[in-house]
Amino acid sequence: MTVPKKSVKFNKKNALTIFLGFLCVCGLTVVVVASYILFNAISFVNGELAIDLEEYKAKQNQTSFIYAYDKDGVVVEIARLHGEENRVWVDYDDISPYMKAAFVALEDTRFDEHHGVDWKRTIGVIVKPSNIGQGGSTITQQLIKNLTNQSEVTIVRKFNEILTALNLEKNYDKNKIIEAYLNTLYLGSGCYGVETASEKYFGKNVSELNAAECAVIASITQKPTKNNPLLNPENNRVRQLYCLEQMYKNGALSKDEYDAACNYELIFTNSDKYVPDEDGKVVVEEEKVINSFYVDYVIQSVRDDLMEEYGYSKQQATDEIYYGGLKIYAAVDLEVQSILEDVYVNRKSFPELYSEDENIPVQSAMTIMDYNGRVVAIVGQAGEKTENRGLNRAANSYRQPGSTIKPIACYAPAIELNLINFSTKIKDYAIAVNGKLWPHNVDETLGSNQNVTVQYALQESHNTVPARIINFDLGIDNSFTFLRDAFKLSRLDEKEDRQLAPLATGALYNGTTTVEMAAAYATFGNGGMYYNPYSYYKVTNSTGEEIILSNEQPKGHRAISEETSDIMCELLQTVDTSYYGAGSNVRKFQIMAKTGTTTNNTNRWFCAGTPYYVTAIWFGFDIPERLDVNVNPCGKIFITVFDKVHKGLPDKEFPKSSGTIEKKYCTVTGLLASSSCVSTGTGCYKINSLPGTCTTCSSFYIPNGQGGDVVDNIISGIVDNIIG
Repeated sequence: MTVPKKSVKFNKKNALTIFLGFLCVCGLTVVVVASYILFNAISFVNGELAIDLEEYKAKQNQTSFIYAYDKDGVVVEIARLHGEENRVWVDYDDISPYMKAAFVALEDTRFDEHHGVDWKRTIGVIVKPSNIGQGGSTITQQLIKNLTNQSEVTIVRKFNEILTALNLEKNYDKNKIIEAYLNTLYLGSGCYGVETASEKYFGKNVSELNAAECAVIASITQKPTKNNPLLNPENNRVRQLYCLEQMYKNGALSKDEYDAACNYELIFTNSDKYVPDEDGKVVVEEEKVINSFYVDYVIQSVRDDLMEEYGYSKQQATDEIYYGGLKIYAAVDLEVQSILEDVYVNRKSFPELYSEDENIPVQSAMTIMDYNGRVVAIVGQAGEKTENRGLNRAANSYRQPGSTIKPIACYAPAIELNLINFSTKIKDYAIAVNGKLWPHNVDETLGSNQNVTVQYALQESHNTVPARIINFDLGIDNSFTFLRDAFKLSRLDEKEDRQLAPLATGALYNGTTTVEMAAAYATFGNGGMYYNPYSYYKVTNSTGEEIILSNEQPKGHRAISEETSDIMCELLQTVDTSYYGAGSNVRKFQIMAKTGTTTNNTNRWFCAGTPYYVTAIWFGFDIPERLDVNVNPCGKIFITVFDKVHKGLPDKEFPKSSGTIEKKYCTVTGLLASSSCVSTGTGCYKINSLPGTCTTCSSFYIPNGQGGDVVDNIISGIVDNIIG
């Protein structure tokens, strides 16, 4: 069919109209968006002060304090934080005039002319980065990076940096900006600012430095190690001569001054010719105080909370802690912490184990909490602590938890959803996974192929039973959701951990920590509430008036019901802890516990609690290696620590809700016992979800209470039909 010419013209005309309309809409959108961005940019630049330099200066040397409460409730000081970086702020008038000239020559030749951004350099770098040889950032922009510690290479960050630089120069003169810059930049050897660098490299105040010496310090920037004058004087010399040449070209030095500076003999503090002034710079270093792991954990917690609460960068939060004059009130129990440190420093009850290759002693970590989220004590290594803020294995080493995962990934969720109860019978046998039978139990068998109670399976730490419960009843998604949302394991992998093996046997992709596991197990001793672990009560400003952060009302949510908490607590009390020592004090109290061992015996765990405290303990090598032990070392550590901790404590029991009841059950069927059931046990059940009563048993004798041998073989078919 031939299309009429008029129709073709009409269609072309319509298409052109639509296309032009589309272009107009796009153009209008661009104009609107650009106008909005421009309006906000202008408002920001001309608005309130974005960065308060006076505040940074004021906080530069304010010592922060960490306090604790002793057994009588008296506030005692446990740490002073005055920074481990070498920092001294010096006013602009006390800085050698050559210092500004040296930095301007190297970093920002038009510093005195631009208004925070050197547009010529910025555009030049965009077009061709080699045009200038200095990069696109001005001294003002570099100052902003020093103060915020934000240096990622993104368009958004660069745009915000430009706006902040323009805002800064609207509010401060050039002298204030260069003063702040010279006091905050890093100059190698742990030195922040030109005063500490001057003392470090020349043994002088910065006011005493000449042009040659100022050029040395300015030359350290960009590559603080490569251009360090004490470590690599040749590299620094090349850069220093270039700096002096630029100073001469810029008019900061006359020809005579330039020649004198180039020929000046530099004498560094590591030179044989260096002689300190008589009244001079003899730096007496204070004996370094090694803080406890608890203090380290408080610093980490406050830093993270400042970042979350106020949007601080990591560097800003750290600076606030060390230089902000804060008063931090720690939640530590000083006596419990002392007991824990004594056991760990002296490796009491530890086996003599060393790594095969490096002959390094085995490591361990332990967290003790109360049942409202308070971290009572924490230790991040065995042996003497020799550094501050080193590796804290208790809070920061994520390891696979092994069988300690089962109560929180399987048993508690399944009880919560009324899928199982204390005495539910589950077949102790592997299931088919990817064409193979999995898992093996601790005895390396595929299971007994007998039906066992939930209580017995947990007590014996069977792998087969939780695998069956998760696979056939609870479901992988439910198990994963409980771990993530109810028990707050923070590093679960949405893909790798949403599988049967990690959930049933604890082979988590990223692992977990003793802090997280202690907080999760606390739900079994406090009626089912999960509380975020906290290490401090409050943080105030230097005067103690303004509360900056607070944990005085612990944050919690309901993880499981009171009834589920009761049942889990009773189940965990059936785990035998007699292997781990006598413990005359702690054994007066109820003990709930669960052991954990990972594949190839590379990690050992022990999560346990009494009515007073809950704990999680990890034991292993930093680089995973098989542990040649039979009895779980964590259990012995638990008894050693908790026996001392519980000395003299008054009697106390775990709380019990009104929603559970103790009942006799038949060990053959797992149902509530009838008068005909000879082999019985006592279990804890939800009142509103009681199992049925056994109608199968007669007066046969059942060995071991787990349906074994002759009678169980006779009636196993009947039992299987009853319990499905």
